[in-house]
Amino acid sequence: MAKSIRPLNDRILVQRLEAEQKTAGGILIPDNAKEKPAEGRVIAVGNGKILEDGTRRPLEVKVGDKILFGKWSGTDVKFDGTEHLLVKEDEVLAILEG
Repeated sequence: MAKSIRPLNDRILVQRLEAEQKTAGGILIPDNAKEKPAEGRVIAVGNGKILEDGTRRPLEVKVGDKILFGKWSGTDVKFDGTEHLLVKEDEVLAILEG
């Protein structure tokens, strides 16, 4: 049986996109000097944020969106042997378009 994961409420499952291997000047960056990327692709989303009046507001991000998030955002999780990040919608800084 295939595993699946569904984040709850306003949480989003993100797969980090790989950081650049070179600087703008063409210098190779070793693995131990790379920063964790703050860009990722949305893999799964929750049902939405529960508001104070009890209603549920759908999330603005959707599966497949490419997003930016804060450097220290979310919780690292391993799912199906791959590292992912679980973040709240409030931690998403922007959706990258185009």
